[in-house]
Amino acid sequence: MTKKLQAILPDLTPLRTLREFRLLWIQGLVTSFGSSMAMIALPLQIKDLTNSPFAVGAMGAVEMVPLIVFGLYGGALADAVDRRRVILLSEAGLGLLAAVLLVNGLLPRPALWPLYVVAAGVSALSGLQQPALGSLIARIVPHDQLTASAALNFMRGQIAAVVGPAFAGVVVAFAGAPTAYAVTVTGFTVSVLMCLRLSPAPPSHTAGKPSLRSVVEGARYAWSKPVLLGTYAIDMAAMFFAYPIAVFPFLAQDLHAEWALGLMYGAIPLGAVLVSLTSGWASRVRRHGRMVTLGAAGWGLAMTAAGWMSNIWLILACLVIAGGGDMVSGLARHTIWDQTVPEELRGRLAGIEVLSYSTGPQLGQLRAGTVAGWTGTRPAIWSGGLACVAAVGLLAAVLPKLMTYNADTDEDALRRRAQREATAREATAEAGAAPAGAEAAA
Repeated sequence: MTKKLQAILPDLTPLRTLREFRLLWIQGLVTSFGSSMAMIALPLQIKDLTNSPFAVGAMGAVEMVPLIVFGLYGGALADAVDRRRVILLSEAGLGLLAAVLLVNGLLPRPALWPLYVVAAGVSALSGLQQPALGSLIARIVPHDQLTASAALNFMRGQIAAVVGPAFAGVVVAFAGAPTAYAVTVTGFTVSVLMCLRLSPAPPSHTAGKPSLRSVVEGARYAWSKPVLLGTYAIDMAAMFFAYPIAVFPFLAQDLHAEWALGLMYGAIPLGAVLVSLTSGWASRVRRHGRMVTLGAAGWGLAMTAAGWMSNIWLILACLVIAGGGDMVSGLARHTIWDQTVPEELRGRLAGIEVLSYSTGPQLGQLRAGTVAGWTGTRPAIWSGGLACVAAVGLLAAVLPKLMTYNADTDEDALRRRAQREATAREATAEAGAAPAGAEAAA
């Protein structure tokens, strides 16, 4: 393989050299494909039972509050207990909820209320789990491989986002919702077995019990760091102003291209996959704040162009470009988070991160739908894209520390690197001392 090709292709070093990362990566891939079955089957089943768009849309409201509450608490929990245990138990809980869907789906007349209960439960357990997963990745991956690991995780998620729903749609259409739920249960069963192989990940010696006070401590730390604030704010602005997924069905109808609706949904993750597959360059970037800003601005510009276009193929191309811009910004955001947040606060900050990248798209869909009702579909898309670019530019101007962030000189990044190196030396010393102690005892 030539050096030029190596520089473009994703860096697979974390997968090759880190057993724990490899287990988490494969486990996440299995879970993503299994979950995609339920993600497609659940709203379709609500539609079949109610024939009400409002009833389907109400899932978002049901999921929002548990995500916020348990996401914040999950961050405090991840700093206070064994993160492997949190991941394992929440994964098992998600499997049980999938089993509830399966049992309900097999009834002669499936009930509606369990679908909403399960949706809320999935949101709560995901809120608990995501901070533990994010903070565990930051612990097990060496400092110089953090960008590569983020790229691999994004690539896994986006591949599942492209292939999973397409496969799920076929399963639901030809075999029904119960079969999709059965596949989901199987996926979580395999995932739990893989989680059992993970090594324990106990909290630091100074960790306290999870509490409101510990959550506030994490929020106070994030508020004191302009670089972190910039990553949260730019992501929220990009998603709030320029996430028009909710109006895609109306856009397809306006263009007399209903056949292209599935392609619209798949175009954004496809762009992200293309960036992931050519992400070797990202490991050499040092000014990640600029990368966050440029990627988010690219997302907004591409959405603006998509709103202006009337040719479906040009719109799809714009959506692919938008997905690539979002991936560039996301890679840089996660790298900054992993490089700068101290280990003892990693879980709580991961909880805040979950909220920053989960609530933005939901609010963005609400904005897009509301504006489309006032102005029409395409104006809702291009006006949001322009607002995104303006908001990103304003945030870049008022948060100069984000724009000057350099992984090699930033004080927090250097402190975090030293912390990781000290932890690695302690682990090596303990591993070397164990045999000596055993010989002495003998």
